[in-house]
Amino acid sequence: MSPDKLTYMANQIAKFFHSQPENEAAAGVAEHINKFWEPRMRRQLFEMTDASGEGFDPLVISALGEIRRPEAQQ
Repeated sequence: MSPDKLTYMANQIAKFFHSQPENEAAAGVAEHINKFWEPRMRRQLFEMTDASGEGFDPLVISALGEIRRPEAQQ
């Protein structure tokens, strides 16, 4: 998936949860990504955010600790 598309999708999820209190919102973002994103999408998310969180909604960054990190590909 293109990095721009993945960033857009993550930010759209965060936008949906912005109306909730921040701790609940971050948990909601993480839950959604854990449920609906396949491991390679989550792997790419972590590759991008490990390099730089630039372009991501702060709520996405806040949710990273609750998102399951897939094992690195060999």
